[in-house]
Amino acid sequence: MSILGTLTDGAFIALQGLTGALSAYQVGVSLFGIRKPKDTITHAPAKSFAIFVAAHNEAEVIEPLIENLQRLDYPKELYDIFVICDNCTDNTAEIVRNAGAIAFERFDDTKRGKGFAIEWMLERLWEQEKQYDAVVMFDADNLAAKDFLIHMNEKLMRGDRVIQGYLDTKNPNDSWISVSMAISYYFTNRMWQLARYNLGLSNALGGTGICIDTDLLKEMGWGAHSLTEDVEFTARCVQRGIYPTWAHDAKVYDEKPNTMKASWNQRLRWMQGHFDCASRYFWPLLGKSIKNRNWAMLDAALYLFQPMRLLIILLTSIILYLQLVMPSWWAVTDVQRVLLPTEYWVLINALLYAQLPLSMWLEKANWRAYAALIIYPIFLISWFPITLVAFFTKNNKTWSHTVHNRAIRLDELSN
Repeated sequence: MSILGTLTDGAFIALQGLTGALSAYQVGVSLFGIRKPKDTITHAPAKSFAIFVAAHNEAEVIEPLIENLQRLDYPKELYDIFVICDNCTDNTAEIVRNAGAIAFERFDDTKRGKGFAIEWMLERLWEQEKQYDAVVMFDADNLAAKDFLIHMNEKLMRGDRVIQGYLDTKNPNDSWISVSMAISYYFTNRMWQLARYNLGLSNALGGTGICIDTDLLKEMGWGAHSLTEDVEFTARCVQRGIYPTWAHDAKVYDEKPNTMKASWNQRLRWMQGHFDCASRYFWPLLGKSIKNRNWAMLDAALYLFQPMRLLIILLTSIILYLQLVMPSWWAVTDVQRVLLPTEYWVLINALLYAQLPLSMWLEKANWRAYAALIIYPIFLISWFPITLVAFFTKNNKTWSHTVHNRAIRLDELSN
């Protein structure tokens, strides 16, 4: 075998071993999401909340959210609703004020995006006469369960400083894309977030349904301006030894895209932002986790590595396929003869896929979601080209807004 062949063999063995180990790791961690601890409420409402809603041209959907937030089962004097009307060209601000919430209008052509809007609003919040114990963040297309603040109050009273609520789907039955997203979130909520909560690891912030202690925000600042401000703020917290936690019973209902084009654009933005954050936080977190022998930091670093893991799987799969179908003179590696057995990959992937219906059953998903498991692999495969495009466009900083035009109220939701 040539030196080149030896090197390529070694590289591909290492890459396959890495992805195989990470997949097995996730299978093992997910098992801890099967059990759901009983979350009892022991504290009366005491914490005050500033509720932020980031809105860009959301005239079609903002009113149902404000009505929903005004009817939360929590003392009205302990929370206020602030809507950040960010570079709006419609009448979002007027609707917000007419609905009884507080509208702050922001116009900035250079600092566009949710992260900049949140930081701008925080600066104005600190100037208010009334101060709050925590800041809660929603998107304009969301709806919140009536007991959402009760659960956040409980977490804060217990000493938690950064909390992520359960991200449910508002429109799972609209299309095969929206139900595929719903299936992804059943898995993420149960087998990723709850599992890590049960293990005492850091949870990942999900962009909405977030609660953050005010003193912590004043201490470390927001400082999250990437396309995935949630991923960035999570990394900044973990670097400081502050681990976001999980509130499984604090539900937020989020509208998912209905078309492949809208879903592609949204997920492309997620992957671009994730690559950007990984380039800045992965190595520092990995180094610190090794130095301090800290599992939570290591796990958070591995979360940042997830898009690169997908790329490695794509690259090695293509090379191995070509090794089988191309003439022998083309081959640059004999790696297919020395990899882990095929049975290993079949088992790992089967276990990963089996967790989808398991999480759906545990989360009491509607029967129609089970039927969608047949076409769900198509949705899964679409992540590969999205991630590949994101890798080569990761320096893109232009915010891609997901248009919402369907007003749904809490009492209209169906499982």
